[in-house]
Amino acid sequence: MRRFADHPASSWVLAAAAMLLAAVGAQPYAGCWNDGCRLAAVESLIDRHTLAIDDSLFCHPPQHLIDAGIPPYPPDRPDLLASGTLDKLFVRGHFHSDKPAVISILMAAAYHPFLWLGVPPPSERPDRFCWWMTVLTSGLGYAAAVGVMWALGTRIGLSPGWRLAWVGSFACSTFTLTYTQYVNNHTMHLGVVAGLCLLLVKVAETHRDGHIAWGSLVGLGALTGLGFNLDFGSGPLLVGAVFGVVALRFQRIGPVLAYTIAVTPWVVAAMGLNYAIGGVWKPLNMYPEHYLFPGTPFTQQNLTGFLRHEPLNQALYAGGMILGKHGFSNHNLPLLLAGATGWLVLRRPFPARAELLALLGWCVATWLLFAFLSNNMGGACCSVRWFMPFLAPGFWMLALLLRDRPEFRADFVALSVWGGVLAGIMWQGGPWTPRMVPMMWPIVGAALLTWGAIAFQRWRSMARNAKLQPAIGPKTTPGVLTRKVA
Repeated sequence: MRRFADHPASSWVLAAAAMLLAAVGAQPYAGCWNDGCRLAAVESLIDRHTLAIDDSLFCHPPQHLIDAGIPPYPPDRPDLLASGTLDKLFVRGHFHSDKPAVISILMAAAYHPFLWLGVPPPSERPDRFCWWMTVLTSGLGYAAAVGVMWALGTRIGLSPGWRLAWVGSFACSTFTLTYTQYVNNHTMHLGVVAGLCLLLVKVAETHRDGHIAWGSLVGLGALTGLGFNLDFGSGPLLVGAVFGVVALRFQRIGPVLAYTIAVTPWVVAAMGLNYAIGGVWKPLNMYPEHYLFPGTPFTQQNLTGFLRHEPLNQALYAGGMILGKHGFSNHNLPLLLAGATGWLVLRRPFPARAELLALLGWCVATWLLFAFLSNNMGGACCSVRWFMPFLAPGFWMLALLLRDRPEFRADFVALSVWGGVLAGIMWQGGPWTPRMVPMMWPIVGAALLTWGAIAFQRWRSMARNAKLQPAIGPKTTPGVLTRKVA
């Protein structure tokens, strides 16, 4: 095990294994409106060289493809096959995807080499198109996150055996694997934030040694810029959080300028495409008038981006996003340990504490943003999909806990085992579901009971040791006793 853990290619091996696992579960069609509208933009770019999705097969599923057994949506979803995606905007006389255009362009660029190799275009084989796009986006984001987290565990000094258990928990005891079945920006965003965790540790450690990791600073800017385009809600907050910690860490113009120069093109591209499409600078989905078209399911009562909660309902909704039938924490059970014991990690100084605190602050700010400006828990999904990137800083904190506080390792194993059971059920059902995950509360209850039994046993052991302590003598150490006997 140690030979594998110390091998330079170990991260790549684990990433390849994660990629293979994601490829096995990838589906050959869009699963709902959400991924349908994103694929519509990519298909329109490839087949018609436009971002307008008026003629996309994901908006108007062709009957001949349905009859041929290669529909763009699940065969058992006649509603989707009849209507196509309704996650779209009507802007200047044309329909557009409500997802960031920069990512659609990058996805189209990733698919083009397959066309050169003879793979049919999306209009002819939407099944191959959907499968490859899923692997190249969600699958790649998942694989990158697994490989990078392994490298992060190596860098912070987590022992090989526990590092493997920790990465396995990250990969298979959370809802991450579930989302690799379809195209979505959240799994890609997780890969980006995992990369930020690793780079922030590198920057902090090199700064402690009196050096500046210029390449890592440029990488931070590029990754946060990509994250900006993956989520126009949390993305700006992420740019600000990383900018703040870089400025605080160095307090010099050079490093701050390097980060700023690297992030700026991504921000300019996002705003520039918004303006080119709609003549506005803000994200297109922030304008209610863009949702005014026949058959639209969206109104100001269900659109994200508006304050609409009464005080009590606001508190219940915000709490439900973390611990509820679609709550983030109870669908990612190992993170319950991070929430309960994270203060033990954060109260002690370590090289990248400021960086971890910055990312945790970003998580809290993002949670509050969506808690105030949404009322649908992310729509029809097994848990709050917006929060998937939170797993990276959460597991970073867990790695530090496993390294420094071995008494909590049994707790971690128990929660990871039950989390794996829940993750298996989520993976079987898929991410796009409006209903609660089957058996979710019984599994959470069993996990809490197991965790409680382990904690109680630890408390009893500590109490027993405390009772035995006076036998040695108050304020007496074994070393002193040895000297007296001598």
